[in-house]
Amino acid sequence: MDVREFDFDLPPELIAQEPPPERSAARLLHLDRASGLIAHTRATALPALVRAGDLIVVNNTRVFPARLLGRRVPSGGAVECLLIARVGSDPGPTPAEFWEALVHPGQKLKPGARVIFAGIHTVHGEVLERRFFGRRLVRLWTEDGSTIDKAVDAIGHVPLPPYIKRDDRPDDRERYQTVFARARGSVAAPTAGLHFTLALAAALQARGVQLAEITLHVGYGTFQPVRVERAEEHRLEAEQYEIGADAAAAIGAALGEGRRVIAVGTTTTRALEAVARAHDGAIVAGRGATDLFIYPGFEFRVVRGLLTNFHLPRSSLLMLVSAFAGVEHARTAYRAAIAERYRFYSYGDAMLVL
Repeated sequence: MDVREFDFDLPPELIAQEPPPERSAARLLHLDRASGLIAHTRATALPALVRAGDLIVVNNTRVFPARLLGRRVPSGGAVECLLIARVGSDPGPTPAEFWEALVHPGQKLKPGARVIFAGIHTVHGEVLERRFFGRRLVRLWTEDGSTIDKAVDAIGHVPLPPYIKRDDRPDDRERYQTVFARARGSVAAPTAGLHFTLALAAALQARGVQLAEITLHVGYGTFQPVRVERAEEHRLEAEQYEIGADAAAAIGAALGEGRRVIAVGTTTTRALEAVARAHDGAIVAGRGATDLFIYPGFEFRVVRGLLTNFHLPRSSLLMLVSAFAGVEHARTAYRAAIAERYRFYSYGDAMLVL
């Protein structure tokens, strides 16, 4: 399938730079999956759009402040490091961790370069090797013996997506998390979940809707451009997931009873469908990693409804939505969203496909 089929022109002013005043104040485009009919409403209307017995599955991953700002040693020049994935540790006399990271300025941070990130805790780093797509393997250790997680949580910055053209602020630490966020490990938020409040969750449960939580830690690959011409040739980076026993039982019961499973976000969708593919359509408890790439032609075994934000042109996320909604229905919905001036991407509005 030609990647150009997932291209569209988006006016730059529709890219949301700020979250809405209230989480559930976002607009909601409701797309009927069968007919292609579109209705415009608000996220607060979600309880009226679903039915008793539906099971809504959310991603409870938590974003950590993975963006570190510091200086090079000994020159003192500014340096930025975005932590992508922990790949190992060294319990030696000075405990250290090894991370894959994006660094800037990359041309000056060659193997052997030293950096320092100072604050309440001080983190030292050394670039060990170059990797693909501008990535580096770095060694990190703290000055006071604190864990890297503790130090990064104290001095790191929220890794807002590259299309948000402003510096992060203290309030982003709360607004770029879902109300379900518990399991630390993502460098990007599962943004469909940003529209939920505790009150909205309670309203859904009062409607007779079940809620279940799973975990998929969102990696930097969520922003990975599709560099091939044919969608089938694209490959995703693996991301870690975990499904607990209670969630597996709830999802299994819904499937067995013919009730709808509605996924909140593309991350939730990928985790559920990956596990189902590995277990002959069943959802079982456990943890693992998935690089499942969903594009048109995919057979969904679990998900019967999808709540999602509006995604980048030519992105793997848009391809997933097109696979679920149908390419023409998705294309029509995106045209309608642009015409109606919906806000796009992470801090933007949402679409419900049922």
